[in-house]
Amino acid sequence: MAGKKVLIVYAHQEPRSINGSLKKVAMEELSRQGCTITVSDLYAMDFEPRATRKDVIGALSNPEFFNYGVEVYEAFKKRSLASDITDEQKKVQEADLVIFQFPLYWFGMPAILKGWMDRVLCQGFAFDIPGFYDSGFLKNKFALLSLTTGSTAEMYTRTGISGDFRYFLWPLQHGALHFCGFKILAPQMSFAPEIASEEERKAMVASWAQRLKTIWEEEPIDCTPPWYFGQ
Repeated sequence: MAGKKVLIVYAHQEPRSINGSLKKVAMEELSRQGCTITVSDLYAMDFEPRATRKDVIGALSNPEFFNYGVEVYEAFKKRSLASDITDEQKKVQEADLVIFQFPLYWFGMPAILKGWMDRVLCQGFAFDIPGFYDSGFLKNKFALLSLTTGSTAEMYTRTGISGDFRYFLWPLQHGALHFCGFKILAPQMSFAPEIASEEERKAMVASWAQRLKTIWEEEPIDCTPPWYFGQ
């Protein structure tokens, strides 16, 4: 939709991968709609995933005992966070929709993307206490996980060996993104591209492009335990 701003946080090493293709087609389709697109290509940026003392510029509020959460909260208020964090926060602040594009690692995000969440979504910027879940500071924004898996769709069912894929989405969508107020759009699951045929991989990319045509009409999921774990 013209005028909308989209941030794609992309965590894959190979541009010619299916993750690369999914990111590329999202950029093409959303650009065609007149959206403004920003991409944080975390590997290409050599993004620092570790939460360390270097994230605070200048003096600590308590130099005797380092508490990362407290120090970045204070640094956010004093505008003394490291520039790689504030650069990403600015991109998030300007976005109407944030798409996370990544391969599933151990039922979670690759470390570089987990580190982005750890460092960018800090207290004061994304939430406060109180000021989380439905009151989180990013409550006027949408978030969407577009991910690829190693295992097949059949394995990611309630009776499958890996359990329902919604189980592992709980900490990502609910514990991190919804905690910060994001409204969560249904995930885009591209199952087992490595063992799929070329035609099937093309279909995965095409179905994502097709979905994006009407993405601004979608309603968010009901981000509560029943969506993930059933009644």
